[in-house]
Amino acid sequence: MNMAVMKNICLVGFMGTGKTKAGRIVAAKLGKKFVETDELIEKAAKKSIPKIFSEDGEIRFREIEIATIKAASTIENAVFSLGGGAVLNSINIMYMRRGAVIICLSARPDIIHQRIIADGKENRPLLAKPDPKAEIERLLALRAPFYVSATSLLIDTSSMTPDEVAIAIIDMYEKHKLIKE
Repeated sequence: MNMAVMKNICLVGFMGTGKTKAGRIVAAKLGKKFVETDELIEKAAKKSIPKIFSEDGEIRFREIEIATIKAASTIENAVFSLGGGAVLNSINIMYMRRGAVIICLSARPDIIHQRIIADGKENRPLLAKPDPKAEIERLLALRAPFYVSATSLLIDTSSMTPDEVAIAIIDMYEKHKLIKE
């Protein structure tokens, strides 16, 4: 029987929950690579995510996302930050479950809205709506069951700094490393 310790961490959750900021801190603290799947998608498509959405549509984006996550799942000793909608396709979670502890970051809709505004919402094509806060609430409600099915490991980042989120992720990871056959 070949036993291997899960070495990767995969962060899922809605945009603005801290996956990238905290993920970079976790990777640095644990000596792991940081892998932002949205960045890999942009490299594969040779265009920005907003351009993929506007020129090719969300379905094409999701196809590229699946291929990218499949390829990325073979990377070892990494902290992955998946795009907020990656959980909508169970194939993505299946790929990540092979070698990663999956942790979902969440935050209250008002906090997510504040963070996205602070970061500049032009990079968020799904929020290019007249009422972005209402769209956040709608998308959160739609995606909640997918986040729940991806993992039972959840961190509410609403009142936490990125450093505090990183500490919580590391603590949860250390407690939930899985052994796979």
